[in-house]
Amino acid sequence: MSLVRRIYPFNAEQTVNILSEFGPLVAMFLVNAVYGIEAGTWALLASTVLAIIAMRLVLRRLPVFPLIASTVTIAFGVLTLVTGDPMWIQIKVTIFNALFALFLFGSLWTGRNFFKYVFEKTFHYTQEGWDRFTWSFAWFFVFTAVLNEAVRLTFKDDEIYNLFGFEMDGVNVWILFKVAFIMPMSGLYAWYLTRLMQKYRIEPEPTAPAAASEPIGGHKVGQAPGLARLERRAALP
Repeated sequence: MSLVRRIYPFNAEQTVNILSEFGPLVAMFLVNAVYGIEAGTWALLASTVLAIIAMRLVLRRLPVFPLIASTVTIAFGVLTLVTGDPMWIQIKVTIFNALFALFLFGSLWTGRNFFKYVFEKTFHYTQEGWDRFTWSFAWFFVFTAVLNEAVRLTFKDDEIYNLFGFEMDGVNVWILFKVAFIMPMSGLYAWYLTRLMQKYRIEPEPTAPAAASEPIGGHKVGQAPGLARLERRAALP
């Protein structure tokens, strides 16, 4: 494994997934700090749409999980714009992460591992590896849902807080928490799981080689009888 691969083990798909999740939050944080929550929400929605387009252009398809997350983000972003209440875009993380964690636990309980079903043609791991990956990811979603709700309820949207010498309202504190804490923690956790899964990696089964042509009935397999007769005539003196 190369040095670059050891330091940054994520492939193109994983990189696009990470950027599509946190890129819109960075855009919302910057715009919200200058122009307010409505403009910040518009920035979130616009950058989410751009992330979907980037997924389509880079990967030539729309990955299931990022597409679902982006769709939910757009839905709750629209609710924030319609009601003027940033609670919707904040609570979206709690609801989505909690429901997805339950879904992953359910897929393990029923023996139909979700991640294996979606990614088994791209990544090749043992059943134990897929189960450990899904179990760990499910608990990570539970953890981030609880953290998100704790920050949302602690820092009120209509109050100003002094953090690191900057005055921020509750929404900006929440966005900063997502960008400065959840984003690097998610990246490190994904890096850890990627490294952990290497020991469960299995080589894909090789495809059977094409059968060697053997002479049958005076001509080779796959060769037309007429062509065989022409070859025999050309060989005559």
